[in-house]
Amino acid sequence: MTTSASLPTESAPSEAGTVIDRLVEANQRYAESFTDPGMDARPVLQVAVVACMDARIDLHAALGLQLGDCHTIRNAGGVVTDDTIRSLTISQRALGTRSVILIHHTGCGLESLTEDFRHELEDEVGQRPSWAVEAFRDVDQDVRQSMQRVRTSPFLRHTDDVRGFVFDVTTGLLREIDPAS
Repeated sequence: MTTSASLPTESAPSEAGTVIDRLVEANQRYAESFTDPGMDARPVLQVAVVACMDARIDLHAALGLQLGDCHTIRNAGGVVTDDTIRSLTISQRALGTRSVILIHHTGCGLESLTEDFRHELEDEVGQRPSWAVEAFRDVDQDVRQSMQRVRTSPFLRHTDDVRGFVFDVTTGLLREIDPAS
């Protein structure tokens, strides 16, 4: 599979520079034809999407979203952490979102990690990370845990429309997770 930011196949340094150089150049081309869409930061659909950062997931395309429709919060695994709650709280209280959709996916890298990752980092750099890896073995159960964290957060005003899904990276389909199972 080739993407616009793919690295050259040869091992010699590219005349085009680093990947970041290429991204900045792409931004220059983008800005040449950019026009201010006149939107504010409030999502039109009043929804926040929490999803894994996996590069295989094109959230806007997968959900039929357009620019301005939603807030997108992505992290490793799409798990609901304290920082996710922070972002959702700002999204709801300051910017008017009312619904939360959580999206994990098949073949997630967090299924193969453990908290030993933190110990390895500590051994390597001499300092233990203050954050948890949030690794999991059962993606469905982790979606349930994430839904529960959102629904029970005292900081969130709107917890009645929270739904969780697993995105299949081979078919592109979402499978809804029953929070009670």
